[in-house]
Amino acid sequence: MTETNRVFSHLPFLTAALVLSYMAVAMPLAVIPPFVTSWPGYGNGIAGIAVGCAFVSTILTRTLAGGFADRKGGRSAMRLGLVLYMAASAICLTSALDLLPRGASLALLIAGRLLLGVGESYTLVGMHGWGIGLTGPSGAGKVLTWTGAAMYGAFAFGGPLGLEIYHLAGFSALMAVCVALPLIGLGIVQRVPPAPILAGERESFWPVLGIIRPYGTVVALQGVGFAVLGAFLSVYFLAEHWRYGSLGLTCFGLAFVTGRVFCGHLPERLGGIHVAMLSLGIEAVGQACIALAPFPVLALVGAVLTGAGCSLIYPSMGVEVVKRVPASIRATALGGFAAFQDLSYAVSGPIAGTLSDYLGYKSIFIMGTACALIGLGLVVSMRRQPSNLPAK
Repeated sequence: MTETNRVFSHLPFLTAALVLSYMAVAMPLAVIPPFVTSWPGYGNGIAGIAVGCAFVSTILTRTLAGGFADRKGGRSAMRLGLVLYMAASAICLTSALDLLPRGASLALLIAGRLLLGVGESYTLVGMHGWGIGLTGPSGAGKVLTWTGAAMYGAFAFGGPLGLEIYHLAGFSALMAVCVALPLIGLGIVQRVPPAPILAGERESFWPVLGIIRPYGTVVALQGVGFAVLGAFLSVYFLAEHWRYGSLGLTCFGLAFVTGRVFCGHLPERLGGIHVAMLSLGIEAVGQACIALAPFPVLALVGAVLTGAGCSLIYPSMGVEVVKRVPASIRATALGGFAAFQDLSYAVSGPIAGTLSDYLGYKSIFIMGTACALIGLGLVVSMRRQPSNLPAK
């Protein structure tokens, strides 16, 4: 085995651990609302807080995790993240044991969810830092592609599996599984060697933010299409009296993962800017197909195109970020870069929901089209901008 092949042979182990850890995120998502609302006096508002607080803590700790990975190494960051996943799931499990009053149980559940968000930050940023540290900047596109495939694959399968476990054995059993999965992931990554910790000046995050902001903004704009599709496509189908609305997410997910698996090499080969331009155009067409569809088949085609378009934008912009930051702060930069996508997901849902109340569901997919086109315009403006600080 050549040295290059040996280095890349470690990525499947990191990816498998990431899949297992994200299963611990995905499986409770659809379960927490019915679990919380089963308590007398607790409604959807409280359930929404229990769900959403994890995403808030993830956004707030991305750069903290990145700085840790730069100083201590991606291996330490990812392993810490997996341990935090286990602890968070154990706290959530305790909240379901009827050992405390409901208010205290809810506080425990929210504490566990907040810790879960921190674990997500350290695990994802650690995977980025560890993987790219092993492969070098030339492998950044592949690492980012595998990371996204792992995340979305976990979400595609984790939601239905979590509901099935919950209905069969209850919330405590589900959270016990969520404790075990990161533990298995921790065992898987033990055989992966650490990446070298690179020396260099550790800049504050604010100068780094100035470098990554244009690329993060593009990722945030593409995230709107995914967010509105995931949250509102099924109810859009119901409002139009169409069948098979549940197929929309399946179509999106299959197109997304297929794009990552078969075209994940393109950002490195063709350049992130060119791939992002094509991808944003495809996403915009997909969102327009959904918004203007006179019948459900065209809307499902739009879901496929949206998934295909969204698939490569994150790794394409991530490759450009890696080119423009010093290797010594790479994980910090990628942590901040990922936070743009988290913020997009957190904000898009409430805005789209309010917009649909006044203008109908078609309007939110028009919003998704507009955001993709704005992102395309930003990427076009980047074409002639040189790398101002190549990574070494």
